[in-house]
Amino acid sequence: MTEKSRPVTEAHFRYVQEHTQPEGPLLRDLRREAAEAGIPTIAIAPEQGSLMQILLRLVGAREVVEVGTLYGLASIWMARGLPQGGRVRTIEIDDAHADFAERWIARSDVADRIEIVRGAGRDILPTLEDDSVDAVFLDADRESYGIYLPECLRIIRPGGLLMVDNAFAGGRVLDAECDHPSGQAMRTFNDMVAREPRLRGVIVPIGDGLWVITVLG
Repeated sequence: MTEKSRPVTEAHFRYVQEHTQPEGPLLRDLRREAAEAGIPTIAIAPEQGSLMQILLRLVGAREVVEVGTLYGLASIWMARGLPQGGRVRTIEIDDAHADFAERWIARSDVADRIEIVRGAGRDILPTLEDDSVDAVFLDADRESYGIYLPECLRIIRPGGLLMVDNAFAGGRVLDAECDHPSGQAMRTFNDMVAREPRLRGVIVPIGDGLWVITVLG
C-alpha cells in the first residue's frame, strides 16, 4: 500500500528553514537594501535558492536563463551553483530594478558569471537558439508564463531543467472562485505543465511553490 503524503504545515516550513544553510551577509544586506529602496520583497526564499543550486549542479548546468531579475538575488544564488565559465543571463524589463541589481551583482563573488539583459522576456526568449541552455528559471509576470513555456521547451536542451516560482500564486490556485489574474494564469500554466508529454515535473512546496521540471526532449 502506498503511503499518503502528509500535509505540509507552517511547522514543516519553519523546520526546513531552520535546517537550510543561511544566505550569508551579502544576500542579507541585499534583501535589506532592496526593501529600503522600495523594491518589492518577493525574491526567492533561502531554501529555494539552496535547492536551485543543488539542481543546477546535478544537471551540470553552464548556461542558465532567468526571466525576472528583480534585484538580482536569485541570479547570485544560481551563479554560485555554476562552474567557472558558467553564465546566468537574467532578463529584466524594469530599468530601475536592472540598475539596482547590476550594482549588487558587481559586489558579489560571481559578477563574472551574470549578465543582465534588459527587455521583456516575450521579446528576448525568441532570439535564443534551440537547445542552447541547460536551465531556465521563470520568476516574472505570471500572466506571460503560458507564452514563455513553448520558448523554454525550444531553448532548453534535452535533459535540461526548468524551474518556475510562485506555483501556488500566494494560495490563489487553491481557490476555484478566485478571479485574480495571477491566480488564473498560474492555474492555467500548472495545468499546461502537467499535461505536456515532453515534461516531467513536481511542485516542491517551499516558498510560494517551486516547479522543478526536466525537459525530456
